[in-house]
Amino acid sequence: MKKIKELTRLICTGLSQLDIDERIAQINNIKQAIHKISPFNNEPVDCVIWVKNNQVQANDYNPNSVAPPEMDLLRLSIENDGYTQPIVSMESGDEVEVVDGFHRNRIGKECEDIENRIYGYLPIVKIRKSREGINDRVAATIRHNRARGKHKVGAMSDLVADLKKRNWSNKKIAKELGMDRDEVLRLSQITGLTELFSNQEFSLAWEAEEILNPDGEDIPEKIDTNA
Repeated sequence: MKKIKELTRLICTGLSQLDIDERIAQINNIKQAIHKISPFNNEPVDCVIWVKNNQVQANDYNPNSVAPPEMDLLRLSIENDGYTQPIVSMESGDEVEVVDGFHRNRIGKECEDIENRIYGYLPIVKIRKSREGINDRVAATIRHNRARGKHKVGAMSDLVADLKKRNWSNKKIAKELGMDRDEVLRLSQITGLTELFSNQEFSLAWEAEEILNPDGEDIPEKIDTNA
């Protein structure tokens, strides 16, 4: 234990003598090395690193929007309390793509006083490698937004349509996005793409399906709920 404490002291002394960019880079390296042996290495929040803000790029599918007063409040929160939540991201070549935290990303880039305070960096965590496929990333973004009650219906319906085109079933969409299947159907209808829901029934049919087929397997023929 004494050796570890002495080694920690030596590392901190050495790091303090580096210029800011090299110090941040080496701290990131140390964090990532420790993360590999951490008992929590399956949890992204176990390893928050700092990257240059020009390396952090927004995704093109986020259905979240923040009204100006809420954006001002977020800026004030980060200004007074600091970054208490990292930006959830995934690797994309030499850059990282935002999965959740688009507005925290904006604040760090667009508010000069905050950008200067954090030396032009942003705090990020990286999602699990197993969740880096486009469908999984979209689902993760929507789950984060819905957990906060923030999402735009129109954009959500476009995402549901896109997932349907990727051969996701209503059941899978509902499960991955935290919806009930009626909500999936309604969002499909909003797109105006009738082929996405032309063979679906409304809630009475869903209820009948749940009773007759609780495992959620597809029923080959429509259920007559008036029988």
